Amino acid sequence: MGYATINPYTGEVIKKFPDATDSQVSDAISKAHHAFLDWKSTSFSTRAGILQKAADILRNQKDEFAHLLTLEMGKLVGEAYAEIELSAQIFEYYVHNAERLLEPETLPVANPREASAVIVHEPLGVLLAIEPWNFPYYQIARIIAPQLSAGNTILLKHASNVPQSAARFEQLMKEAGLPEGGFTNLYATRKHIEMILNDPRVQGVALTGSEGAGATVAQQAAKALKKSTLELGGADAFIVLADADLEKTAKWAVFGRHWNGGQVCVSSKRMIIVDNVYDEFLERYTQGVAALRAGDPFDKDTTLAPLSSQEAADEVKQKIQLAISHGAVALEVGPRVPQQGTFVQPTILTEVTPDNPVYHMEFFGPVSMLFRAKDEYDAVNIANDSPFGLGGSVFTADTAKGAEVAKRISTGMVYINHPTRVKADLPFGGVRRSGYGRELTGLGIKEFVNHKLISVVDIDAEF
Repeated sequence: MGYATINPYTGEVIKKFPDATDSQVSDAISKAHHAFLDWKSTSFSTRAGILQKAADILRNQKDEFAHLLTLEMGKLVGEAYAEIELSAQIFEYYVHNAERLLEPETLPVANPREASAVIVHEPLGVLLAIEPWNFPYYQIARIIAPQLSAGNTILLKHASNVPQSAARFEQLMKEAGLPEGGFTNLYATRKHIEMILNDPRVQGVALTGSEGAGATVAQQAAKALKKSTLELGGADAFIVLADADLEKTAKWAVFGRHWNGGQVCVSSKRMIIVDNVYDEFLERYTQGVAALRAGDPFDKDTTLAPLSSQEAADEVKQKIQLAISHGAVALEVGPRVPQQGTFVQPTILTEVTPDNPVYHMEFFGPVSMLFRAKDEYDAVNIANDSPFGLGGSVFTADTAKGAEVAKRISTGMVYINHPTRVKADLPFGGVRRSGYGRELTGLGIKEFVNHKLISVVDIDAEF
């Protein structure tokens, strides 16, 4: 099935959408390029006014926006409101900071009397954004807020199971006053991605998604000599040191692993606990997971969401069985999840050895892998024994020591006494198979700009 809204809790197919045609894609590229020619010289204050209007609309119409998130991918209604607020905050971050972040930079030169040098940051043009379903609005906001602020225009190819969320965000930007072609949602097919990237008017692609999708799109972009940024999978380590406050740590662990149904690239998937507090942590953590309540995501009392689709749930269950077949111990926790809906029973995996295939896999659902470490050095070694390098966290009473431990963890982000999180004013991105490039803050706004040198030279020519 192509683009369709399917309620993950009821299984009802609510609405289908036809794939874009080649002519629609071609027309969208033309409009985006035409819009860019004007937008690139639009003042920062005008751009900021549009982004602020978008943030205001999001907040004023949050009930409508939240309903779509829960309907299409099963997000808990409270988490849906949180995503809307985060998206608004991202818009506002660039409202207040874009012009400052892109100010020309004067370079120190050897002889200022003879020459001056300045770096100016200029937009590249039309960009393609390929986004996933787990945060339908936030994923859009974190790419279009910086890139529209920089003067670029964007084509969106969103996940096929959130078509109404994608369309509503396009409408949001129109309501905010963005000129036609500034941001266009396309129900594009995979063949259209290469078509878009091969168009000389398109200058780059930002993708958030799976390793497989990232590898394919990066290859297509490289072949077309276009820049790409990738935010891919993650298997974040959640390190618990011997002096950690276990009551607080266990609560953060439950949250860190199960928010958004465990369908988060930076959720706490691998919990690494030093030996002398392992048993107590496991007991507290198990009790916390058991207290989660699975049910209708529209019910405010529900604390564990269904997965986004039956296919997603089946994949997680297959990985659990793969782990068990190679010697892992699986503990199913809490009351039985409802038979209605795409739920997965919360599961804790222990005795996962390095020769188990799942040791290096990402579980995109409510499954936790727990590892017993001898000490903090062993914990860091286990944390770094991963093909991924997105985020991670260290829990300890000694935050200075926690920061030192964080320096030895090979990821793009590490938090002390908090699971990896997302904030409008903090950069986001990873290393190795978690991708490359950064989104948000000044790092994100400069990913798709031309850092152009302008140098004035005042010396006599010599022959």
